[in-house]
Amino acid sequence: MGYWRRIWLPFLTYSDLFIKGRDNTVSPLYSWNMSFTIDSAKQFITNKTYDEIKIGDAASLTRTLTRQDIQLFAIVTGDMNPAHLDEEYAKTDVFHQIVGHGMWTGSMFSALLGMYLPGPGTIYLSQTLKFLKPVRIGETITASVKVMSKDDKHHHITFETLCVNERGEHVIEGEALVLAPLEKISWKASPLPEIQMNASTHNFEGWLLGKARQEKPLKVAVVHPVDLHSLTGAVEAARMGLITPVLVGPEKKIRKVAEDAHLAIENYELIPTPHSHAAAAAAVELALQGKVEALMKGKLPTDELMAPVIVREKGLRTGRRMSHVFVLNVPRYPKPLFLTDAAINIRPTLMEKKDIIQNAIDLFRALELGTPKVAILSAVETVNEKLPSTLDATALCKMAERGQISGGMVDGPLAFDNAISREAAAIKGLTSPVAGDADILVVPDIESGNMLYKELRYFSGAQGAGLVMGAKVPIILTSRAGDTENRVISCALALLYARMRE
Repeated sequence: MGYWRRIWLPFLTYSDLFIKGRDNTVSPLYSWNMSFTIDSAKQFITNKTYDEIKIGDAASLTRTLTRQDIQLFAIVTGDMNPAHLDEEYAKTDVFHQIVGHGMWTGSMFSALLGMYLPGPGTIYLSQTLKFLKPVRIGETITASVKVMSKDDKHHHITFETLCVNERGEHVIEGEALVLAPLEKISWKASPLPEIQMNASTHNFEGWLLGKARQEKPLKVAVVHPVDLHSLTGAVEAARMGLITPVLVGPEKKIRKVAEDAHLAIENYELIPTPHSHAAAAAAVELALQGKVEALMKGKLPTDELMAPVIVREKGLRTGRRMSHVFVLNVPRYPKPLFLTDAAINIRPTLMEKKDIIQNAIDLFRALELGTPKVAILSAVETVNEKLPSTLDATALCKMAERGQISGGMVDGPLAFDNAISREAAAIKGLTSPVAGDADILVVPDIESGNMLYKELRYFSGAQGAGLVMGAKVPIILTSRAGDTENRVISCALALLYARMRE
């Protein structure tokens, strides 16, 4: 069993291709799915041998050019010419709109010669192409090959190759020379891998980084950064002007990681502690003294980091329950998705859920994203006394109506499918401004939230940031397995929230 692989297209604003392979990270928001499969009726691909082919024999193939075709061709070939991918640039080009790659059209000849005439066993020797007209998105192209001559000595066949659009206009003209097969081949069609493409209409991560880099860096206590990801994340965030790190933890371990990874940390303050427990306590003390503006989790468990944070007298408590919010860029979802609480509160009470929701709303609004649609999740969308989460959801909606929760549109209970899918909501007859279009997902407990987050991350490649809300300072908290990019984006989120709160 393989893994999902994701490839970034710079001109496409976070477009992704998922195929079976080894993971190589970067992600998404408006999306489509494409599955490329051999026609089920064509179980076998059968060729025509040299002797079977006659002058005048022909084959044709018709396809309609889509934006997905252009993007997939760009991924496969690496041809990122903005004339094919960037609408703003294309307006200034000779054709004044996006056009397909010329070789996308030309590649239809390869499909015809390799699959139909002559078919398997054919060796391409040469191809001439004369490009006569551009092919625009939505145009239907018919490619054809026709036998013009045969060379019995070398078993070469010369084909006329022609592409025409739906108006009968010649798009490409040319000639192909092939070495035709001598033996009959009938081969079972190989199933192609399923390909899923996801393209973002909203580059949230890019927007977040761009906006954050306009602010003064946030002074951050990085707690126990004794592994590659946590230390690299802090150094990279500092390099980007997001934070000024204060490294807190065992000095020898931190310096060893920096040395092994060739990370320059000489310019950063380093506060030595004997172990991770002491590092967490020291970081909290720095925050209480106003020497740092935020905390950042390194290589230590969440409960170990939070233990000194939640101490009543000497911790970082406020009048509100602390909770964690993930801000995710999820493939196949058209906008950023906020998920809470998947990291801090194990089985929150009704009043604790009120604070959890308010924290997420406050973060959403602090980022100037407008009024969020908040979906309170359960297993079903109807109230059932045997499912306590549905009763909590009902009460929370009433609390929102009465102003006990403010700043967002709140609805629940909603099952996951009808919270994020308009189609699912319509099938179940739900009429709600939140159903099918949620900005914030509120889970019943940490078990469901943690599993949902990891499913989104590992099955669909979700990327994003994590922040603890409700404390005296923001706490940058990602999974210990989170990569450098997650940590950098989380620093940008913390910086914007802190500065906007000021």
